[in-house]
Amino acid sequence: MGYMSRRGRRPDESASKSAHSHVINDTEVQAFLARCEVPPRDPEAGLSSDSLTCLRPVPANPIRHIVAIDGGFTEVDIDGNYPSASLAFFQFGVLVFGMEDLEAIERQPFIDPKDMSKLRNIDRMKLVLPIRNIGLNGEAGLRHSIRRSLHDFLSKDRGGSNINDALAWLIFEGYRWPRMPSVWNLASCPHRACSARDIPLRSDEMRRDWTFRCLTCGETIFLADTLRLHEAIDEEIGARGILGYITTALEQIILAFVIKALHDKRPRSLGEVLFVKDGPLAYFGQTANLFRPMRQLVGYLQEKVNLYLVGLEKSGAFVEHADQIARHMKPGDILLLGNDYIYRHILPGTPDAMDAYGRSTYYSVKLIFKAELGGVYVATIPTAEAMIEPERDKIANLDVVLHGVQKLRCDMYDSALLPVALVNKLVSLADHPSAAVLQAFAKRSLGT
Repeated sequence: MGYMSRRGRRPDESASKSAHSHVINDTEVQAFLARCEVPPRDPEAGLSSDSLTCLRPVPANPIRHIVAIDGGFTEVDIDGNYPSASLAFFQFGVLVFGMEDLEAIERQPFIDPKDMSKLRNIDRMKLVLPIRNIGLNGEAGLRHSIRRSLHDFLSKDRGGSNINDALAWLIFEGYRWPRMPSVWNLASCPHRACSARDIPLRSDEMRRDWTFRCLTCGETIFLADTLRLHEAIDEEIGARGILGYITTALEQIILAFVIKALHDKRPRSLGEVLFVKDGPLAYFGQTANLFRPMRQLVGYLQEKVNLYLVGLEKSGAFVEHADQIARHMKPGDILLLGNDYIYRHILPGTPDAMDAYGRSTYYSVKLIFKAELGGVYVATIPTAEAMIEPERDKIANLDVVLHGVQKLRCDMYDSALLPVALVNKLVSLADHPSAAVLQAFAKRSLGT
């Protein structure tokens, strides 16, 4: 990394214009590249009558409501003369609308803005986190500032409940009856001076403020520490690496929050809602362990009521592959993605006969679906177990969910869905002008 201009009197140090020759002529680099391989890009490879299945008719559509969840963030520097100090602004949205409202709009020759507003009923949740060289008053450094900020966000009252309630309900399986004490093993204590590992957090020992006491150091452990984000925060380098993990994890914890609200008030109504999450149904990085309680929850609800849940991807290797093979699929075709297909045609690697793709992160299976009107979607649908080669009959409510997906089509973008496009438009924070406005807001608030 070159030197940066700090006061404008001297230029930035530029990179060498000839140093690449040393890389190109290095025999070890040449040998490494010779060993690399890229999955084949033959669009028809792997597509056959054996690999494809078809969407089956659904006698009566049970879905009456759509709930879409998405989140976004932007990072802003606080001071141009001190660019290593930064904050991250997050915004999460829960968009709710009725299927009848959507169908009524489809029948109209012209869309009335008042009718369109029925599809924009969104609840926004905001979170601000220090990322580098900023701390909260009274907290010992960046790690604990982030822990406290996240705990306060999850503890905020939201109509008589809060997201911490839902997180406890999720990881301690509070939806089961009779409720029995449950234990969650925390990999490490968030306090740097403590060496405790595999700390048992008992549901019956959780305090009213969603905290526990470490039996080794006596310090406070937040329920939010189960996300293990503290393990990836460095006081000097910062916490930029956790931003994506936070977004994905909180989207799904907010999903559990909405599911809990319906489960507590009117459990049967869960069977009338299609939950749509932007992105795959999986937890990644430090938060990956939460896939287990999420799989337990969806498995329980699929037994008790019909849970309709789908994650939809808009970018990445799977979406690019779906675009390649789209013209070779017929409307209504479903391609279930198992180990063999994924590692032969999409991702580099060798199929593992004993380990399903995403076994330690996904609580769902991936598939590619071509809708009747031509849209092609990469979807993940929850399953009770990981499957090396997915079986159609083991994917609960597959046809109902995909019928619901194709009813939500939107012509704003390629293969777009209305709730995903709307919720993203309503919560995403653009680099321009949102980042600049938030930067000015943060600088004024901090007096810098």
